[in-house]
Amino acid sequence: MTHSQQSIDKRALYAVAVQFFINGMIASSYIPRLPEIRDLLNVDLGTIGQVLTVASLGGLLGSWLAAKVINRVGTKKSMIFGSISVICILPLVAQASSVWMLFTVLALIMMLDPIVDVAMNIQGSNISARRSSPVMNRLHGLWSVGSVVGGLIASVMAALTISLQWHLLLTSIIMSLSLLYIGKGLLNSDEVIVDNPEAGASAIRKIRVPISLWVFAMLGGAVFVPELIGSDWSPFRMTDDLNMSAGIAGLAYVAFTVGMVIGRLSGDWVAVRINKRRQLKYAVITAFIGLSVACLIDSVPLVFIGLTISGIGISVLFPTLYDIAAQDPKNAGAALGAVTAGSRVFSLVIPISIGFLADTSWLSVGVVMAVFALSSLLVVAYLAARNYK
Repeated sequence: MTHSQQSIDKRALYAVAVQFFINGMIASSYIPRLPEIRDLLNVDLGTIGQVLTVASLGGLLGSWLAAKVINRVGTKKSMIFGSISVICILPLVAQASSVWMLFTVLALIMMLDPIVDVAMNIQGSNISARRSSPVMNRLHGLWSVGSVVGGLIASVMAALTISLQWHLLLTSIIMSLSLLYIGKGLLNSDEVIVDNPEAGASAIRKIRVPISLWVFAMLGGAVFVPELIGSDWSPFRMTDDLNMSAGIAGLAYVAFTVGMVIGRLSGDWVAVRINKRRQLKYAVITAFIGLSVACLIDSVPLVFIGLTISGIGISVLFPTLYDIAAQDPKNAGAALGAVTAGSRVFSLVIPISIGFLADTSWLSVGVVMAVFALSSLLVVAYLAARNYK
């Protein structure tokens, strides 16, 4: 690899890293404040679950559009224009004066998110393939760092009773400034150039690529559920089961995401030393133990500890799956689109199911979380055993 190409790749890696970071901030800007939004709209938990479920149709549409958009305009333009659109729409979450308006805004954000998500993962995986050591776990780690930062800001804003309008407007401004840097560094071409094939393939050598898009979709859905539950529903676990304030509830999201950061920043290092298959096995076990504690033991400190432990385990699942899909020899965009589509299909069912069951008098939020999260981890373990060497 020439010095000029190394310089281009280094700049592109930094740009993609920043994109992962700000993408993490997007969801964490409003998710920790969902209990507050629910109260402002004067609706129950079941209604919020229905809103999140139906809004996820936008994400399913975005997953279908991702490959088409990227094949037409490339990953760079998809990332830039998709991010600009999200930045403009995000502050409208705070302006939602009705359930229908909240649904519309969230649906638009969820539609744009998979397009940006697929594009940045293709760029990141292409850069990773050129290097002697993988970077995908660390890139996803930066997504989690952005999520922690966004979650902490949201929790502090809620605790200080600063309005959601000012909070989301400030977040959009920060993202806009970051995008100025990102646009200058991204790779112009989506062609995969591997200077050292043996080194570039080291991150995925131990993994058998799933034989069909259906397997990608199934894995995407099964991996998505525990991550969704640990992030989106942990604040409700604190408020509804343990009677904590909005500020403390937001910290549950942060605790889970801190675990995700730890796992992802160390994931590449661990994978090189114990191989991907063993890493996935231990990750599922760790996630299962952590979520069991967080969902089933009514102790605030143990819930925080359990969420952090589960975050460490869950953290490596999506980066591994994304990297395999992004290097699919037939159509990386379609493979990644299948992964995101699988996760979006599950997102249509899980929120409304949790909301409905958690509103009953005979089930707590934690028990419902455990039923869905733990069963999904068992599915991940089964699919991993069937599709990985």
